[in-house]
Amino acid sequence: MFNWAKTAILMAAITALFGLFGAWLGGQQGMLLALLFAGGMNFFSYWFSDKMVLSMYGAQQVDASSAPQLYQMVAELAHRAQLPMPAVYIINEEAPNAFATGRNPEHAAVAVTTGILRILSTRELRGVMAHELSHIKHRDILISTISATMAGAVSALANVALFFGHRDEHGRPANPIASLLLAILAPLAAMLIQMAISRAREYEADRLGGEISGDPEALAYALHKLQQGASAAPFTTAQEHPATAQMMIVNPLSGKHLAHLFSTHPATEERIRRLMHMAQTGHYPN
Repeated sequence: MFNWAKTAILMAAITALFGLFGAWLGGQQGMLLALLFAGGMNFFSYWFSDKMVLSMYGAQQVDASSAPQLYQMVAELAHRAQLPMPAVYIINEEAPNAFATGRNPEHAAVAVTTGILRILSTRELRGVMAHELSHIKHRDILISTISATMAGAVSALANVALFFGHRDEHGRPANPIASLLLAILAPLAAMLIQMAISRAREYEADRLGGEISGDPEALAYALHKLQQGASAAPFTTAQEHPATAQMMIVNPLSGKHLAHLFSTHPATEERIRRLMHMAQTGHYPN
Protein backbone atom coordinates (compact mmCIF):
# COMPACT_ATOMS: atom_id res chain seq x y z
CA MET A 1 0.00 0.00 0.00
CA PHE A 2 2.86 2.39 0.83
CA ASN A 3 4.48 1.83 -2.57
CA TRP A 4 1.19 2.56 -4.36
CA ALA A 5 0.75 5.78 -2.36
CA LYS A 6 4.34 6.77 -3.10
CA THR A 7 3.84 6.12 -6.82
CA ALA A 8 0.62 8.17 -6.86
CA ILE A 9 2.42 11.10 -5.25
CA LEU A 10 5.33 10.87 -7.70
CA MET A 11 3.00 10.67 -10.71
CA ALA A 12 1.10 13.69 -9.40
CA ALA A 13 4.43 15.53 -9.21
CA ILE A 14 5.14 14.84 -12.90
CA THR A 15 1.64 16.04 -13.82
CA ALA A 16 2.28 19.19 -11.78
CA LEU A 17 5.37 19.84 -13.91
CA PHE A 18 3.11 19.83 -16.96
CA GLY A 19 0.93 22.43 -15.31
CA LEU A 20 3.99 24.52 -14.46
CA PHE A 21 5.11 24.57 -18.07
CA GLY A 22 1.61 25.32 -19.28
CA ALA A 23 1.34 28.28 -16.93
CA TRP A 24 4.77 29.52 -18.02
CA LEU A 25 3.81 29.34 -21.69
CA GLY A 26 0.22 30.59 -21.56
CA GLY A 27 -0.97 31.44 -18.08
CA GLN A 28 -4.12 29.76 -16.76
CA GLN A 29 -5.25 28.70 -20.22
CA GLY A 30 -1.83 27.23 -20.95
CA MET A 31 -1.93 25.27 -17.70
CA LEU A 32 -5.30 23.80 -18.62
CA LEU A 33 -4.06 22.81 -22.09
CA ALA A 34 -0.92 21.21 -20.62
CA LEU A 35 -2.95 19.14 -18.15
CA LEU A 36 -5.31 18.03 -20.94
CA PHE A 37 -2.25 17.05 -22.98
CA ALA A 38 -0.92 15.04 -20.04
CA GLY A 39 -4.26 13.25 -19.75
CA GLY A 40 -4.22 12.44 -23.47
CA MET A 41 -0.72 11.02 -23.22
CA ASN A 42 -1.73 8.83 -20.30
CA PHE A 43 -4.70 7.52 -22.29
CA PHE A 44 -2.48 6.70 -25.29
CA SER A 45 0.14 5.05 -23.08
CA TYR A 46 -2.50 2.92 -21.37
CA TRP A 47 -3.80 1.40 -24.61
CA PHE A 48 -0.80 1.27 -26.94
CA SER A 49 2.49 1.46 -25.03
CA ASP A 50 3.02 -2.33 -24.90
CA LYS A 51 2.65 -2.73 -28.68
CA MET A 52 4.97 0.20 -29.29
CA VAL A 53 7.73 -1.17 -27.04
CA LEU A 54 7.56 -4.72 -28.41
CA SER A 55 7.68 -3.41 -31.97
CA MET A 56 10.54 -1.07 -31.10
CA TYR A 57 12.63 -4.04 -29.93
CA GLY A 58 11.64 -6.30 -32.83
CA ALA A 59 10.17 -8.86 -30.41
CA GLN A 60 8.78 -12.06 -31.94
CA GLN A 61 5.97 -13.91 -30.19
CA VAL A 62 6.57 -17.59 -29.42
CA ASP A 63 4.35 -20.41 -28.20
CA ALA A 64 4.52 -23.94 -26.84
CA SER A 65 5.66 -25.25 -30.24
CA SER A 66 8.35 -22.71 -31.09
CA ALA A 67 9.85 -22.27 -27.57
CA PRO A 68 8.50 -25.12 -25.42
CA GLN A 69 10.89 -24.84 -22.45
CA LEU A 70 10.49 -21.07 -22.05
CA TYR A 71 6.75 -21.13 -22.64
CA GLN A 72 6.14 -23.95 -20.16
CA MET A 73 8.30 -22.21 -17.56
CA VAL A 74 6.27 -18.99 -17.84
CA ALA A 75 3.00 -20.98 -17.73
CA GLU A 76 4.04 -22.78 -14.53
CA LEU A 77 5.13 -19.56 -12.81
CA ALA A 78 2.02 -17.68 -13.94
CA HIS A 79 -0.08 -20.44 -12.37
CA ARG A 80 1.89 -20.16 -9.11
CA ALA A 81 1.40 -16.38 -9.16
CA GLN A 82 -2.34 -16.79 -9.90
CA LEU A 83 -1.99 -14.80 -13.12
CA PRO A 84 -3.42 -15.32 -16.61
CA MET A 85 -0.87 -16.67 -19.07
CA PRO A 86 0.96 -13.70 -20.63
CA ALA A 87 2.14 -13.58 -24.21
CA VAL A 88 5.79 -14.64 -24.53
CA TYR A 89 8.29 -12.90 -26.81
CA ILE A 90 11.93 -13.39 -27.77
CA ILE A 91 14.18 -10.53 -28.94
CA ASN A 92 17.09 -11.40 -31.21
CA GLU A 93 19.68 -9.47 -29.21
CA GLU A 94 22.98 -10.56 -27.69
CA ALA A 95 22.67 -8.25 -24.68
CA PRO A 96 21.13 -10.33 -21.86
CA ASN A 97 17.96 -8.77 -20.49
CA ALA A 98 14.22 -9.20 -20.00
CA PHE A 99 11.16 -7.07 -19.42
CA ALA A 100 7.39 -7.24 -19.02
CA THR A 101 4.78 -4.96 -20.50
CA GLY A 102 1.01 -4.60 -20.72
CA ARG A 103 -1.75 -2.48 -19.25
CA ASN A 104 -3.05 -5.17 -16.88
CA PRO A 105 -2.58 -8.89 -16.06
CA GLU A 106 -5.16 -9.84 -18.71
CA HIS A 107 -3.23 -8.00 -21.44
CA ALA A 108 0.40 -8.66 -20.53
CA ALA A 109 3.56 -9.92 -22.18
CA VAL A 110 7.04 -10.97 -21.11
CA ALA A 111 10.05 -10.64 -23.40
CA VAL A 112 13.57 -12.06 -23.16
CA THR A 113 16.61 -11.61 -25.34
CA THR A 114 18.47 -14.46 -26.98
CA GLY A 115 21.44 -13.33 -24.90
CA ILE A 116 19.71 -14.07 -21.60
CA LEU A 117 18.65 -17.50 -22.84
CA ARG A 118 22.26 -18.23 -23.67
CA ILE A 119 23.96 -17.26 -20.39
CA LEU A 120 21.45 -18.25 -17.70
CA SER A 121 20.77 -21.70 -16.35
CA THR A 122 17.18 -22.95 -16.27
CA ARG A 123 17.01 -22.25 -12.55
CA GLU A 124 18.28 -18.69 -12.97
CA LEU A 125 15.97 -17.97 -15.92
CA ARG A 126 13.07 -19.17 -13.80
CA GLY A 127 13.97 -16.55 -11.19
CA VAL A 128 14.04 -13.82 -13.84
CA MET A 129 10.65 -14.84 -15.22
CA ALA A 130 9.19 -14.80 -11.70
CA HIS A 131 10.55 -11.26 -11.29
CA GLU A 132 8.86 -10.14 -14.51
CA LEU A 133 5.56 -11.75 -13.54
CA SER A 134 5.78 -9.83 -10.27
CA HIS A 135 5.77 -6.60 -12.27
CA ILE A 136 2.65 -7.79 -14.07
CA LYS A 137 0.91 -8.77 -10.84
CA HIS A 138 1.54 -5.33 -9.35
CA ARG A 139 0.81 -3.49 -12.65
CA ASP A 140 4.23 -1.87 -12.40
CA ILE A 141 4.88 -1.75 -16.13
CA LEU A 142 1.85 0.42 -16.87
CA ILE A 143 2.94 2.90 -14.20
CA SER A 144 6.56 2.88 -15.39
CA THR A 145 5.59 3.32 -19.05
CA ILE A 146 3.30 6.24 -18.28
CA SER A 147 5.99 7.87 -16.14
CA ALA A 148 8.51 7.44 -18.97
CA THR A 149 6.12 8.97 -21.48
CA MET A 150 5.33 11.87 -19.19
CA ALA A 151 8.99 12.50 -18.38
CA GLY A 152 9.82 12.60 -22.09
CA ALA A 153 7.00 15.05 -22.72
CA VAL A 154 8.21 17.32 -19.91
CA SER A 155 11.59 17.48 -21.63
CA ALA A 156 9.92 18.37 -24.93
CA LEU A 157 7.87 21.09 -23.27
CA ALA A 158 11.02 22.41 -21.62
CA ASN A 159 12.49 23.11 -25.05
CA VAL A 160 9.27 24.81 -26.10
CA ALA A 161 9.32 26.96 -22.97
CA LEU A 162 12.92 27.97 -23.60
CA PHE A 163 12.21 29.34 -27.07
CA PHE A 164 8.55 30.32 -26.85
CA GLY A 165 8.03 31.40 -23.25
CA HIS A 166 6.92 34.84 -22.09
CA ARG A 167 8.19 37.62 -24.36
CA ASP A 168 8.39 41.38 -23.91
CA GLU A 169 7.09 43.94 -26.38
CA HIS A 170 10.28 43.53 -28.45
CA GLY A 171 9.90 39.75 -28.77
CA ARG A 172 12.74 38.97 -26.34
CA PRO A 173 12.33 36.53 -23.44
CA ALA A 174 10.82 38.43 -20.53
CA ASN A 175 13.05 36.58 -18.09
CA PRO A 176 15.73 34.63 -19.99
CA ILE A 177 17.46 33.33 -16.85
CA ALA A 178 14.22 31.93 -15.44
CA SER A 179 13.39 30.37 -18.82
CA LEU A 180 16.80 28.72 -18.99
CA LEU A 181 16.60 27.39 -15.44
CA LEU A 182 13.11 26.01 -16.02
CA ALA A 183 14.22 24.33 -19.24
CA ILE A 184 17.14 22.65 -17.44
CA LEU A 185 15.71 21.82 -14.02
CA ALA A 186 12.20 20.62 -14.92
CA PRO A 187 13.37 17.71 -17.14
CA LEU A 188 15.90 16.79 -14.46
CA ALA A 189 13.13 16.78 -11.86
CA ALA A 190 10.97 14.59 -14.11
CA MET A 191 13.88 12.17 -14.56
CA LEU A 192 14.49 11.97 -10.81
CA ILE A 193 10.78 11.28 -10.21
CA GLN A 194 10.83 8.57 -12.87
CA MET A 195 13.91 7.00 -11.26
CA ALA A 196 12.27 6.99 -7.83
CA ILE A 197 9.22 5.17 -9.20
CA SER A 198 11.34 2.55 -10.96
CA ARG A 199 13.75 1.85 -8.10
CA ALA A 200 10.99 1.25 -5.57
CA ARG A 201 9.30 -1.17 -7.96
CA GLU A 202 12.44 -3.22 -8.63
CA TYR A 203 12.96 -4.09 -4.97
CA GLU A 204 9.33 -5.17 -4.63
CA ALA A 205 9.52 -7.27 -7.82
CA ASP A 206 12.66 -8.99 -6.51
CA ARG A 207 10.88 -9.84 -3.26
CA LEU A 208 7.73 -11.18 -4.89
CA GLY A 209 9.76 -12.89 -7.61
CA GLY A 210 11.62 -14.79 -4.91
CA GLU A 211 8.30 -15.85 -3.39
CA ILE A 212 6.74 -16.92 -6.70
CA SER A 213 9.75 -18.98 -7.77
CA GLY A 214 10.47 -20.22 -4.25
CA ASP A 215 14.15 -19.66 -5.06
CA PRO A 216 15.39 -16.11 -4.35
CA GLU A 217 18.98 -17.35 -4.49
CA ALA A 218 18.57 -18.24 -8.19
CA LEU A 219 17.37 -14.69 -8.95
CA ALA A 220 20.40 -13.31 -7.08
CA TYR A 221 22.74 -15.45 -9.19
CA ALA A 222 20.92 -14.34 -12.34
CA LEU A 223 21.27 -10.66 -11.46
CA HIS A 224 25.02 -11.10 -11.00
CA LYS A 225 25.37 -12.67 -14.44
CA LEU A 226 23.08 -10.13 -16.07
CA GLN A 227 24.97 -7.18 -14.63
CA GLN A 228 28.21 -8.53 -16.06
CA GLY A 229 26.55 -9.35 -19.38
CA ALA A 230 24.92 -5.93 -19.71
CA SER A 231 28.30 -4.25 -19.22
CA ALA A 232 29.97 -6.47 -21.82
CA ALA A 233 27.25 -6.37 -24.50
CA PRO A 234 25.66 -2.95 -25.12
CA PHE A 235 21.94 -2.97 -25.87
CA THR A 236 21.75 -0.73 -28.95
CA THR A 237 17.96 -0.35 -29.05
CA ALA A 238 17.84 0.57 -25.37
CA GLN A 239 20.55 3.19 -25.90
CA GLU A 240 18.50 4.69 -28.72
CA HIS A 241 15.43 4.80 -26.47
CA PRO A 242 16.78 5.36 -22.92
CA ALA A 243 13.31 6.03 -21.48
CA THR A 244 12.63 2.29 -21.85
CA ALA A 245 15.66 1.32 -19.74
CA GLN A 246 13.57 1.25 -16.57
CA MET A 247 11.50 -1.64 -17.98
CA MET A 248 14.48 -4.03 -18.04
CA ILE A 249 15.44 -6.29 -15.16
CA VAL A 250 18.94 -4.73 -15.15
CA ASN A 251 20.01 -1.37 -16.52
CA PRO A 252 20.80 -1.99 -20.22
CA LEU A 253 22.75 1.24 -20.66
CA SER A 254 26.51 0.88 -20.64
CA GLY A 255 28.65 2.77 -18.16
CA LYS A 256 29.89 5.02 -20.93
CA HIS A 257 26.36 6.17 -21.70
CA LEU A 258 25.38 9.48 -20.12
CA ALA A 259 22.05 8.07 -18.93
CA HIS A 260 23.98 5.66 -16.71
CA LEU A 261 24.61 8.60 -14.39
CA PHE A 262 20.88 8.65 -13.69
CA SER A 263 20.24 4.94 -13.23
CA THR A 264 16.63 3.79 -13.13
CA HIS A 265 17.63 0.69 -11.15
CA PRO A 266 18.88 0.17 -7.60
CA ALA A 267 22.45 -1.02 -7.24
CA THR A 268 22.62 -4.66 -8.35
CA GLU A 269 24.86 -5.48 -5.39
CA GLU A 270 22.17 -4.29 -2.98
CA ARG A 271 19.47 -6.25 -4.81
CA ILE A 272 21.64 -9.39 -4.58
CA ARG A 273 22.32 -8.79 -0.89
CA ARG A 274 18.60 -8.54 -0.11
CA LEU A 275 17.75 -11.67 -2.10
CA MET A 276 20.50 -13.69 -0.42
CA HIS A 277 19.21 -12.53 2.96
CA MET A 278 15.75 -13.71 1.91
CA ALA A 279 17.17 -17.06 0.81
CA GLN A 280 18.91 -17.56 4.16
CA THR A 281 16.23 -16.24 6.52
CA GLY A 282 12.96 -16.39 4.60
CA HIS A 283 12.46 -12.65 5.03
CA TYR A 284 13.17 -9.84 2.56
CA PRO A 285 14.78 -6.86 4.34
CA ASN A 286 13.37 -3.36 3.98
